[in-house]
Amino acid sequence: MKKLLIPLAVICLLASCEKQEKKLTMMNPFFEAYNTPFEVPPFDKILNKHYLPAFEEGIKQHNAEIKIITDKTIAPDFVNTIEALDYSGSLLTSVNHVFSNLKEAFTNDSLQEIARKVAPLLSHHSDEVNLNEKLFARVKGVYDCRNSLKLNQEQSRLLEETYKRFVRGGANLPEAKKLELKKVNEELSLLDLTFGDNMLAETNSYKMVIDHKEDLSGLPESVITGAAEEAKALKMEGKWVFTLQKPSWIPFVTYAKNRTLREKIYKAMFNRGNNGNEHDNKPVINKLVNLRLQKANIMGFDSWSAYVLDDCMAKTSANVYKLLYQVWTPAIKRAKEEAQDIQNMIAKEGGHFKLESWDWWYYAEKVRKEKYDLDEEQIRPYFELNNVREGAFSVANKLYSLTFTRLKNMPLYHPECEVYEVKDGDGSEMGILYMDFFTRSSKKGGAWMTNYREQSVSADGKTIRPVVSVTCNFSKPAGDQPALLSFDEVETLFHEFGHSLHGLLSQCHYTGVSGTNVARDFVELPSQVMEHWASEPEVLRIYAKHYKTGEVIPQNLVDKIVKAGKFNQGFATVEYLAAAILDMDYHTVTKGGDIDVEQFEKNSMEKAGLIPEIIPRYKSTYFAHTFSGGGEYSSGYYSYLWAQVLDCDTFQAFKEAGSIFDPKVAKSFRTNVLERGGTDEAMKLYLNFRGKEPSIEPLLKSRGLN
Repeated sequence: MKKLLIPLAVICLLASCEKQEKKLTMMNPFFEAYNTPFEVPPFDKILNKHYLPAFEEGIKQHNAEIKIITDKTIAPDFVNTIEALDYSGSLLTSVNHVFSNLKEAFTNDSLQEIARKVAPLLSHHSDEVNLNEKLFARVKGVYDCRNSLKLNQEQSRLLEETYKRFVRGGANLPEAKKLELKKVNEELSLLDLTFGDNMLAETNSYKMVIDHKEDLSGLPESVITGAAEEAKALKMEGKWVFTLQKPSWIPFVTYAKNRTLREKIYKAMFNRGNNGNEHDNKPVINKLVNLRLQKANIMGFDSWSAYVLDDCMAKTSANVYKLLYQVWTPAIKRAKEEAQDIQNMIAKEGGHFKLESWDWWYYAEKVRKEKYDLDEEQIRPYFELNNVREGAFSVANKLYSLTFTRLKNMPLYHPECEVYEVKDGDGSEMGILYMDFFTRSSKKGGAWMTNYREQSVSADGKTIRPVVSVTCNFSKPAGDQPALLSFDEVETLFHEFGHSLHGLLSQCHYTGVSGTNVARDFVELPSQVMEHWASEPEVLRIYAKHYKTGEVIPQNLVDKIVKAGKFNQGFATVEYLAAAILDMDYHTVTKGGDIDVEQFEKNSMEKAGLIPEIIPRYKSTYFAHTFSGGGEYSSGYYSYLWAQVLDCDTFQAFKEAGSIFDPKVAKSFRTNVLERGGTDEAMKLYLNFRGKEPSIEPLLKSRGLN
């Protein structure tokens, strides 16, 4: 053997480079175990410059782990292939959890630029894994002999879901189609980012500045104070500023007497992404819809909806449309009655104009006050944010014996975050809960639950408890008042908290089927069912306390809330259904071509029979559920209604048992649904809990539509 002689200088140089590389590695917090309480992400140490190298290293490590699986010479089995695959990619997953969550909750130009670089990398890597022929051959090898394997239910489900993921990722496609799919996936990932960035920019760029105090007539003092503080923050002291964040524009269109200004801010809201500027989302939608259709066709489906629903409880677009229109018929009837009530109120006040969509909120509030002697400002003082949060915690304690303890000196990605340690009734650790409540320009709109770490059991048998996060967009405290919520915001907090319980209570072995990794139209069940407790008189008396006096909400107000609970449900149901139908219409198209977004939306709503006094909850150009966020709700916005059939039927089980805190029903729901993640078919999980298929009647009754 010929010995290779290397000059000493080169050896020193290589050693120096290796030392420098090691130093740089140690400086990146993603490259070592989190030395933090409960091993939460070290937000205080993570800088923007750390993300790209961590993504690149995460991809590199994942590729190496995949190679170990594919290079094995022994026959594939569950442990050396399926289980090994589920355990792989831990660094990449950790980085992606932190980055994607912060990009939604606390973004900046630098993060958005990193996202544009990372999106194609992740798309390419995902395709490289899903289309890896050697890897798929091993997965298929295990799948083909599944009936002879002695697998438990969770293992069987993980095997099935893993195989399905590869097939749905294109593993069975011919080589030319695989190349085409890769290109489409990369384009889709960038368009998704563009849509979200455009929407955030459009939301943040609009400011309605009011110079004259008389234009604030009708607005609650807390809203006026908040607008003054917004103006002060923008160096416009002495004026009032209203934005397109929900806690700002909704109170304005609900209470402001100035109809012209109500119209102005309402139109600005529904024209986001539709202003013909550099942030116009119409071209993005055009490309997204066509590329999704192209991907569906590559995968052998005639529409994007057919491709998406094949992996959901609904299964077909016909089933989705059937449910939507089953509820649409009574809802549009009720909405027309509500529109007439509002038109009568306009006439009663001497108005000589026809009801428009920007009038609905304002006059509906007047009708509610007249019919039920109740308005939002009467009850808002009883819904102080901290009390509402404690009310949600109390419900979880009564149902599942969980306790929530506030933690101090924890790493935070924003100083407004709160962190809680969650324990079971026996004192065992369940997980960590981050809560981030207030609106800010660096946060996308809406509310959501997400994970920083998912529950699982590690390869060495250690139970890994989850770190979950609830993010909302509530108004910050204004003046000398604490944060006071509308009842709609109360329900939002309970809803997202319900999602967090799904993640926290998970008792699964494998990440791929744990927690909220369930069918899209099943994932909303744990969240929506929690909303039922928010309005129950027994629960209201726990948390609804006046922020000044501590007085528990009076019984007469509770009675009014209950009586008014079904008020305006025609409007609320129709605006939601209109958006769900619009989503389905975009994704059931079977022929590609240029789409006139405004005309498409107009045709869709006319076909459904939407009345002009109501617009869809989300018009196309700011419909983030379907056109952003990874398209998770594309051809899936219906899932809130699908899940509501389940959640109303679930709550009916408690009612039938005689108590909304019945321990037997609560235990069954926890063990058969919340703890099980996606370890079985969604309907089987539900049947195990309920003992029968759900009925639509409780839903119609809940909305007052029967």
